[in-house]
Amino acid sequence: MDAGEQDLDTLLTQAQGGDRGSLLALLEVCAPRVRGRIAPKITGYLRPFLDEDDVMQVTYLEVVTRFETFVNGDANGFLSWMSRLAENNLIDAVRMIEADKRPNPRNRVETAGRVGSGGEAMQSLIDLIGVTVNSPSKAAAGEEIKTALSAVLDRLPADYATVIKLYDLQGRSAAELAQELGRSEGAIYMLRARAHDRLRDLLPSESKFFSVG
Repeated sequence: MDAGEQDLDTLLTQAQGGDRGSLLALLEVCAPRVRGRIAPKITGYLRPFLDEDDVMQVTYLEVVTRFETFVNGDANGFLSWMSRLAENNLIDAVRMIEADKRPNPRNRVETAGRVGSGGEAMQSLIDLIGVTVNSPSKAAAGEEIKTALSAVLDRLPADYATVIKLYDLQGRSAAELAQELGRSEGAIYMLRARAHDRLRDLLPSESKFFSVG
């Protein structure tokens, strides 16, 4: 191990001990390497929608908010973990961009129909992320969804919650959100994918009526 690798391992140890400055310093060192792995994968047709900066911004957010899930690894392991997060973000963005370019007419009708219908929009979101509601009645389920979803949204990073509220619950388009939030469409898709992951993880713990099928 050379001196540079030793320094990175020291930063990682300090970050795992709760030193946020060390985590940010570790990110700064690792970022160019991760960016170098991502950039060649963003081919020409994707460039109007996102670039490596978009991927990295969402990846930084994921690293900071999920750092406690990285365990039993050295600095090289951290670099690999961060690279996987970045690659997953890019994969999700590509999937959603391609789906948006050839939308299913049925999905467009469902999306348009749920705008402004709060309970239906929430139920559509729950169904979309694959969470099952086990409730004794439709009315009780509606209240349970509303209460639990509101509580979980309050626990999400602000960018994640904003995208869920505007895209999934209000039916706004990625292009509209990108302009309003000062981000690319690709970044909106990545934030949405990560927000869905968090909802899928958190909702079952919020109420006994939720389960992941």
